Parts: sequence; C-alpha cells; structure tokens
Amino acid sequence: MKRIGLLAILIVAVAGLCAAAGAPVTFNKDVLPVLEKRCQECHRPGEIAPMSFMTYEAARPWAKAMKAAVLTKKMPPWFAEERTLPLANDRTLTPSELQTIVAWADGGAVEGDAKDKPAPRTFVDGWNLKPDMIIEMPTEVQLPATGAVEYQYMKVKGNFPEDVWIAAAEMRPGNRQVVHHGEVWAVPPGSKWMANAEYGKAYAMTEMPKQNADNTDIIGKFNPGVGAQNFVLGDSAKLIPKGSDLIFEIHYTTMGKPTTDRTKVGLVFAKGEHKSRYFTSYGPIATNLKIAAGDSNGEVVGEFTTTADMKLVYAQPHMHVRGKDYELRAIYPSGEMQTLLKAKWDFNWQLGFEFAEPVLLPKGTRLLGISHFDNSPNNPFNPDPKKEVVWGLQNWEEMSNCFIGLVFDSGIDPKRISKRSGPSLLPVGPPGPTMAVVDLKPARP
Repeated sequence: MKRIGLLAILIVAVAGLCAAAGAPVTFNKDVLPVLEKRCQECHRPGEIAPMSFMTYEAARPWAKAMKAAVLTKKMPPWFAEERTLPLANDRTLTPSELQTIVAWADGGAVEGDAKDKPAPRTFVDGWNLKPDMIIEMPTEVQLPATGAVEYQYMKVKGNFPEDVWIAAAEMRPGNRQVVHHGEVWAVPPGSKWMANAEYGKAYAMTEMPKQNADNTDIIGKFNPGVGAQNFVLGDSAKLIPKGSDLIFEIHYTTMGKPTTDRTKVGLVFAKGEHKSRYFTSYGPIATNLKIAAGDSNGEVVGEFTTTADMKLVYAQPHMHVRGKDYELRAIYPSGEMQTLLKAKWDFNWQLGFEFAEPVLLPKGTRLLGISHFDNSPNNPFNPDPKKEVVWGLQNWEEMSNCFIGLVFDSGIDPKRISKRSGPSLLPVGPPGPTMAVVDLKPARP
C-alpha cells in the first residue's frame, strides 16, 4: 500500500479515537487557527480560491471537501520534495493540523463556543501587505473574447526622484479572470528596453523587443500561488534606482467575452540604505529547447554561472502544460555538486520556494536547471503529442527557466553578476561530489 494510504488510515483512526474519548474538535477553537495560518491568504473574498474560509458559515459547507483535499495532499498546494534543502514557506500541514481538519469533518463539523475564536487575521484593503506606494497601469488593456493574446508590455512612469529601497512588494491583477501571470520590472535610466515606448500604451511581444542585456530587476510577481514577496533578509532590500520606470509584463488568457485589465503593484519602503541588494531575475534558462513528439520524459538543462559571490534565497521554476518536474542544482568551484530544489510541476500552481537559509554561491558556481517534460499521449494536458515542441510564450509551446532571488553586495553592478549557457540535451545524472560534468557545455560569456 502506498505511504499516503497508510497515513490516511492512521489519521482517520486517531481522529476517531479522539472523538470517542469525548474530545470534540470545533471550528472556533481548533480549525480556525489552522485556516488562518495555512489557508486564508487565498481562501477569502477577492483572492484566487473559489471559496472563503474566513468564517464558520462560509467554511462549514466545505468540511468534507476539506478533509478529502488534505488527505490527498491536494491542499495546501506544495510540490517540493522533502529530501532537498529546508524551505521557509513550506505549506505542508503538520500531522496535528491535518488530524484536526479530518476530526472536525468526521465529528459533524461543529462550530463550538464563540469565545474560543482566535483574533481574526487582518488584511489591508485586499492586499497581503500594507503598501506605502501603489502604482497602477494608467490605461486599461483591451482583451478580445477569444483567441491567443501575445504577451503585453506597458511602460509606466516610475516617479522615483531618488534611490528607493523596497522591503516588500505585491503585484495584484485588476482582472483575475484573464491575468495568468506577470512581472513588474524596474528599468533604470539609460536602459534600451522599451526606450522609445509611449507611457501607458500596451505593446504586444511582436511589437517590442524582449528584455535586453541590462539585467533589470523584477520588483513584483504574480502567479497562481505567488503573491506578496519580502526582500528583507538581514541587511538586504530591493533597490529601485533614481529615475527608474516600471514595465508591466503580463500573460493574458481570454474568457469568452471582451474585457479589460488594469493591474497594479504595491510597494513597502525599507528604511535607510542597505549593504546588500536583493535582486530577482532569470536564472538557468533554455530558450532553444526541443522536445521530441511522443517523448514522455524529455530532459532539458539550462545553466547560469555566477561571476561574483552571492547568496541564493528564492527559486521559482517556470514551464507550461507538458512540464513534469524541475531540479535546481549547484556545481561549486570545488567540483562538489548539490541539489538545492527538486519539485513536481503543476501548471495551475506556479509556486515560488524560499530557502530557510541563504545558499552561498561563490564566484564561478554553476546553477543547472534540469527540467523534464511529458510530450506523450499519456499527458491529458498535452495539446498535440504528435508535434515536436520548441520554446515559445504560449501555453501550447514550452519554457524551461527559473526565476531566482539573489542577495549580493549593493556595490556590484547587476549587469555583471552572471553568464548563461544552455540547454544541454544530454543526461546529467544524479548529484554527487564525484560526478563528472564533462558532457555539459561550459558556460559562455
């Protein structure tokens, strides 16, 4: 029997014993604290979840569904393997939390005494943080009823008269029904990326070049399962240079009728100046990937080599509907190899992973992004298993990249922090300090 089946039987048995022993589990005393800690960030009005768990009246009809979801580990969504490095934002329920939800559902889902309620978790005007500054796209993006929509880019005046250090940020879609994911980039003065673009005008990918070699910083991200992000780790914060503009990059989907969107980003200021800079950008990326028709386990490897000492604090893989799993692996200058993150891929929940402890990446460390794809008929989400798949922006194409959060000395020019190469289509084998890496292409400037 599978491990999850044994765990489910054990939990149900324990829950039954507790109920038999006259220790009823109630919503107010036992379940609500779990929901506040683990669920309400998404399960509240206006957020991504389809139902609210803010009150007993709202949560009670879902008691049996909640039990099924936690026993099958469908909820909370979490795909990292336990064998890799500890993660600060691990959403996995503890055995005690899981047992509480199961026992509550099995015991009639009773409300309990109102005086047992914990203090309610508060949210600020729909935000997951309290922004000091909100910047919204000044005009609406017009979206058709059907068909594919090219990635949209809008340049927005930043109004930063001096350098600004950011402690946290959150990108919030104006229309969640059509915003699949997106980023807000801080573009410093002198950048050639969209230099001639009109402020407030939406440009399709085909009309404007993609990000150039300026290595600009992402200050806000939105994906299913990714919301507000914190940039304060020790003495670090995110820097928006004086005179910077913002570029909103958004992947839209259609919803069956014409509609519009005006997305925004909220910023929380950090106090003073900071010795370390938190910087978010692309890590290993493989733009010339190829996945053969019918291949159930196509492997692609991208590389990213550090050109300065830095720390890795965050990783967010990105693939499309054929993605299976992603591994982020470091090859240190000493030759030692270490798997930093390994996670299953779920297109509907594109999670980011925060390392519990920063990972030191000495100058010359190579990060490998190893992704696997199922382009076979056995993949129910595969649009066309008879077709070879190459890199592309739309969901029926594929990507293999990983957004990474780096912390490095604030005096280092972000343009000089890395060099990339990839992909290698050769198997890279299991991690280990003695593994030969001669079959991987060397990093190129």
